[in-house]
Amino acid sequence: MNFTRKADADWNGGIMDGEGTVELESGAFKGAYSFQSRFGDDTKATNPEELIAAAHAGCYTMALSGNLGRAGYKPKNIHTTANVKIEKQGDGFVIPNIDLVTEVDVEGIEDKEFQKIAEETKKTCPVSQVLSGAEISLKASLV
Repeated sequence: MNFTRKADADWNGGIMDGEGTVELESGAFKGAYSFQSRFGDDTKATNPEELIAAAHAGCYTMALSGNLGRAGYKPKNIHTTANVKIEKQGDGFVIPNIDLVTEVDVEGIEDKEFQKIAEETKKTCPVSQVLSGAEISLKASLV
C-alpha cells in the first residue's frame, strides 16, 4: 500500500506582521498560524511545531498499539504527548529534540518487555523515522 497525505499552508504578509492558515486535506483541521503563535504568546493559533507534535504523538500511539498487539497484549488506553522544542541557533532556528511521554494501560506485561516494545516503536514509527534528524527521546510508563 502506498498513500500520499497532504496539508496546505497559506501565508499573507511579512514574517512579523503576516498571518496564515494551515489546512489538512481531510478537512479535519483548518487553523490560523502566525509569528506570535510560533514564537510569542498567541495561544489561539497553531504553529508548525505543534502540528509536528500532533503527528508524532498520533503516529507513535498507533504504532505502539500495533506492536503491543503483535506481542500478544491488548492495551486499554495509550496516551502520548510529544514535546517539540524549537530554539535559536545562530541566525536561524532548529528543532534539536522531541520528547515523547507515553502512558499505557495494558494488562499482563512486565515492564522490561514493555520498555523494549516502546523503544522499538520509537525507532520504527514512520513519523519518528522521518524526524530522525532531531534527537527523539522517549519516556514510557505503564499506568
